Amino acid sequence: MAPPNDEKAAAEEINAASVPGRSISKILIVIALEAEALPLVERFQLSREHDSVFPVGVPWVRYHGDYKDLKINIVCPGKDSKLGVDSVGTVAAALLTYASIQAIKPDIIINAGTAGGFKAKDASIGDVFLVSDVAFHDRRIPIPVFDLYGVGLRRAFSTPNLAKDLNLKVGKLSTGDSLDMIPQDEAAILANDATLKDMEGAAIIYVADLFEVPVIFMKAVTDIVDGDKPTAEEFLQNLATVAAALDQAVTQVIDFINGKSYGEL
Repeated sequence: MAPPNDEKAAAEEINAASVPGRSISKILIVIALEAEALPLVERFQLSREHDSVFPVGVPWVRYHGDYKDLKINIVCPGKDSKLGVDSVGTVAAALLTYASIQAIKPDIIINAGTAGGFKAKDASIGDVFLVSDVAFHDRRIPIPVFDLYGVGLRRAFSTPNLAKDLNLKVGKLSTGDSLDMIPQDEAAILANDATLKDMEGAAIIYVADLFEVPVIFMKAVTDIVDGDKPTAEEFLQNLATVAAALDQAVTQVIDFINGKSYGEL
């Protein structure tokens, strides 16, 4: 990880999206669950890193390798050292994204993962969405201007050609640190006009924006938030099947990006 006094230089080095004609060569894919990442690791024939670019002691995992004309890096937050479960949520996602930007200096970030979807917004199990906007739904700060900071609305990197070519659904994403949805969260999600609900996206784009690294979000629907089934039960039931759909969609996105510049996306 770059020392603090090197961060400005690192940001300048990786800020390339402002140059539309520049080709993309180094991709960082941030994935919360290793179960979601492993099909892509196998497809792109990536190797697990042993001499980590990350600080000693963190559980973060990196897979890397070359695919066509691209350098692919897949990072996961890894297992919690005490409980042994995947380190999901905004804190782990933000830390991992920050460290990965500093160490890898990607041209672009793809946050790929599963999400809850709303049938009222035409989401169905297995749908893969390209995200247009991202916001938080559980940072309630009822003070003028701080309330906007809490929502943290940001636009994902615009990829109209990619969306058209791959015929992907497009929707807004709302992020919070709970799998369930209390009434206050539901009201905020409705205010965010969200089609999708996850636990990492808004944290990832917050960090990426600090260094002006463009982010694309690929979210596959595992559960219907406004449906009849319990969220946790439906998520676990559909995870394997939906992860396969996500794997296929992300591969198509990588193939589309290969050989292209920012302006061609």
